[in-house]
Amino acid sequence: MSSAIAVPSTAPNRRPASGSSRLALGTGLAFASLILVPALAAQVGLGASLTGALRIALMKASSRAVNGTRAGADGVATSFSCH
Repeated sequence: MSSAIAVPSTAPNRRPASGSSRLALGTGLAFASLILVPALAAQVGLGASLTGALRIALMKASSRAVNGTRAGADGVATSFSCH
């Protein structure tokens, strides 16, 4: 008789995120950047530039979550020059 021992896999079982979960995550991040960050910044007393930077970071994360892109390939300009 041979006995087989089942060894559990240590690799995580990863599935690609579905469209609805990406949309929910992106919506949550957008909500946080538009509503929660300014409200919390006003309560804590953060400056406008820091609040704006946090909002930009959350909106970029929201865009990446919805579009499914990773590091740096979001195609959104974060600054521009008039001259």
